[in-house]
Amino acid sequence: MTQDISNFAALNLNPAILAAIKAVGYEEPSPIQSQSIPVILAGHDMIGQAQTGTGKTAAFALPLLSQLDPSRREPQILVLVPTRELALQVATACETYSTEMPGVKVVALYGGAPMGPQLKSLRMGAQVLVATPGRLCDHLRRDDNLLATVQHLVLDEADEMLKLGFMDDLEFIFEAMPESRQTVLFSATLPPSIRAIAERHLKEPQHVRIAAKTQTVARIEQAHLMVHADQKPASVLRLLEVENFDALIAFVRTKQATLDLAELLERQGYRVSALNGDMPQAQREKTIESLKDGSLDIVVATDVAARGLDVARITHVLNVDMPYDPESYVHRIGRTGRAGREGRALLLVTPRERRMLQVIERVTGQRVGEIRLPDAEAVLEARISRLADGVGSLLADADTTHGALRQELCERLQCDPSTLAAALLAKLTSGRALDIESVRREQPLTPGAGRGERPRGERPERGDRPERGERPDRGERRPMQPLPEGRVRCRTALGARDGVAAKNLLGAIINEGGMDREAIGRIQIRDSFSLVELPEEGLERLLTKLKDTRVAGKALRLRRYRED
Repeated sequence: MTQDISNFAALNLNPAILAAIKAVGYEEPSPIQSQSIPVILAGHDMIGQAQTGTGKTAAFALPLLSQLDPSRREPQILVLVPTRELALQVATACETYSTEMPGVKVVALYGGAPMGPQLKSLRMGAQVLVATPGRLCDHLRRDDNLLATVQHLVLDEADEMLKLGFMDDLEFIFEAMPESRQTVLFSATLPPSIRAIAERHLKEPQHVRIAAKTQTVARIEQAHLMVHADQKPASVLRLLEVENFDALIAFVRTKQATLDLAELLERQGYRVSALNGDMPQAQREKTIESLKDGSLDIVVATDVAARGLDVARITHVLNVDMPYDPESYVHRIGRTGRAGREGRALLLVTPRERRMLQVIERVTGQRVGEIRLPDAEAVLEARISRLADGVGSLLADADTTHGALRQELCERLQCDPSTLAAALLAKLTSGRALDIESVRREQPLTPGAGRGERPRGERPERGDRPERGERPDRGERRPMQPLPEGRVRCRTALGARDGVAAKNLLGAIINEGGMDREAIGRIQIRDSFSLVELPEEGLERLLTKLKDTRVAGKALRLRRYRED
């Protein structure tokens, strides 16, 4: 790969930054970088509209680091992000870009991690802070002068921060910062709430707009497979047999599904791990690092847990469960095909999800072509090809280096070389079938699978239980899950027929009730009512705060739910 960075050099970046990005292997700036860097270097406030995967982290990090003074051991740059995963990703990028600037220290401030190490990093004079709003507010309550020296503020994925209910935290942070700062805002969309923030807190901002959704997914090869819900596990196994992937991320809807599918794949010999919101932060970070260094090849994740995940090895995204909206689909498949690389995205579609597939195609402006489930012949060919590739590299010197050993084994076992080779192949393949009839028996699928027909007597699939706060349940009669100790269910008469979604209730409780997002449990949207799991401690005080709250134009009237 050529290391020419003449186009970056033309952007007047700090020579130390140029040296660092040359070492990384950057060749030329992406559109968002070439347009944003001059604006930010000139000191203007800026609004950048760009999708994930377009290189926007470098678009703000490179020019801001170019202006940083390493000799000043105090915060100079603050980057606000919506999630812990994105905080780690951005902090790592900033560390990479500043490797040729001795004395520059970057610290990530996010919840779910001990405060001690973060406080120590701040005391040691970190110049770059990458933070989630909630945890940064915790630090500000300890030291209200923490941000007094910050000269540059970046709001990354601002629309996601507002969706997660961080508006009050953002206002608190704005008040703690110097008015003379430079502010850069990046957002995939510009709803009225984002425009209002820009009007209040940005000074004559320049606008840069790059990368419509179609550009985000244009380099990704997309395909879908029609299956029924109970055929998904066998379909996943067959797809993995024939797909030539380096690393793969599989998306499912629920935390339990990450564990179930990961366990199934592990039994089949894959190096795989689950990734969900219930896992401790340290374990999640370890899983991502293992995917990066090649210790893992497959991660089974929920949408929330995978936000901000950026691993160059990921060549394939497998949507085992249909995403709930086109934006989630674009975000999912954006985990592959990053920064100009190519990728492949596969989507399992049940018959009742055909309409959502059409919506995805309309929104992205691209057709998601249909493929057939790999048959036994294709699976057998893939297995033999992998075996041939693995053994082929050993043939050149095999007779010279192991000829005597082969003869010794044949004499000891009283067999001919062909029989010995067959026995060793059986051991090498761990007994996996390598003949057509055995493969057919190994993964029986109902006739018609992959063609959209429902076999006789098959019941319609049930929807999976969603991730906390991610999506409603639509059925009116479903068995209640046992509640954890210290939690209660509350009921509102607002449901799906009122146009209410789980995110509406989540936002109302966070913003109007002052409740932390992590304290809110499962939200179930039924047709004529909804249920929300909340902490029993302080419940009456919360309900009092919410008594005048309206959602979708109607009174919320949240009450304790009596299940008896």
